[in-house]
Amino acid sequence: MVFNREAERRNDDVYAEHKQALARGEKRVLRRTATGELHSYPADEIGFSPGRGQVQVRSWWGMGILTAVLGVLALLSLVILLMPTGSGGQPFWGALFLTALGGFGAWYTFSMARDEYRAKKLRKERKAPEPGAGHVSR
Repeated sequence: MVFNREAERRNDDVYAEHKQALARGEKRVLRRTATGELHSYPADEIGFSPGRGQVQVRSWWGMGILTAVLGVLALLSLVILLMPTGSGGQPFWGALFLTALGGFGAWYTFSMARDEYRAKKLRKERKAPEPGAGHVSR
């Protein structure tokens, strides 16, 4: 890797501004952008992309697709749960686990998709760069 004195100076400036913002009580997240430079993001601009665990899906619409799949799982397992009651039998209680798992997963992935959608919209309005996938250790 080639040492770029100008890029390092900009990174140091961003880091200093980030520390000052934290000292003022602002909620900020220091991340590398998609181009590799540091950027201090307000908490509402970060979404889920770089900072919420090991997410493999990187867009709000991708998370929306995952939400739809988990929602269908919850509905199908609900049908399996209630199917025996049509013929006068007891519900198939084993399917309740899948119903709960699908419902919780759909709710969780929907909230992540919503957060990323809002964050992407804010980044676009504020002309902030897209966050990268790496964490910053300073």
